[in-house]
Amino acid sequence: MGSTTESEGMHYEGNCIRPPPEAYSILLQVTVGCSHNKCTFCGTYKNERFRIKDDDIILSDILFASKHMKRQDQVFLMDGDALIIPQKRLIWILESIQEHLPWVRRVGAYANTKSISMKSPRELAELRGNGLGMLYLGVETGDDDIRKKINKGSSAQHCLEMGKRVKNAGIKLTVTLLLGVAGKEKSLEHARATGELISAIDPDYASALTVMLIPGTPLWEEYERGDFQMPDERGLLIEMREMIAHTNLSSGIFSSNHASNYLPVRMQLPEGKQEILDMIDAALRGEIVLRPEWMRAF
Repeated sequence: MGSTTESEGMHYEGNCIRPPPEAYSILLQVTVGCSHNKCTFCGTYKNERFRIKDDDIILSDILFASKHMKRQDQVFLMDGDALIIPQKRLIWILESIQEHLPWVRRVGAYANTKSISMKSPRELAELRGNGLGMLYLGVETGDDDIRKKINKGSSAQHCLEMGKRVKNAGIKLTVTLLLGVAGKEKSLEHARATGELISAIDPDYASALTVMLIPGTPLWEEYERGDFQMPDERGLLIEMREMIAHTNLSSGIFSSNHASNYLPVRMQLPEGKQEILDMIDAALRGEIVLRPEWMRAF
């Protein structure tokens, strides 16, 4: 794509996704696709070759936002892993945001263990100093057997180390967790290991999503063959309860507000832990109405 002017609007390509907390952010697409793109449950970027967008397109979108998005004070860098952009270029993007969108108070982006490991502690601190205030890390599970099976590309220990690297740089960290990804067979083992891993990382936010079976993905093929059995509603509630029971944050928020979940909760930990457990117990007794199937989405 060649050069353009800000008057043409924002340039979005492919499947553009963002975390729920970024719903009202300026969505600035700086990459297309995901640098990993191998997770067995994900079909978002199935046929998309990862690439960084041209600087002139990125700057054009920033200039468009500077004229038409003055009420939005956060920017989210799409797509799947903007942190993998080389440091010098990423700093240029952040400086351009500061120059043209001076009212923006925070920039967020997805990250994975590979892209975090490619940034030194000093480089992460430099990004923090230029406005990068939130990273979203897909932890999914703390069980190494399941991590291999879903092709996460890193161990739980490496995930812990990279999560700590982000936190130590002063960047706020949201970790995402996948309910149901271990199937029925290892549901509780997955829940316990994940709770223990996020406790060790001690993120600012822990967000639970429920895996959705997407046709065309390797996980869907496992399901079709009968090699993967998804927990039912009750099983997913028990799994989330077990995960929270094994989660101990010094001060963070646990949520399951994503549209994929049957029971939305949001609570500050550690003080709200028992309240969440009591809420799940009430749902298991049928005293709380769960989100209907037709309202669920990934």
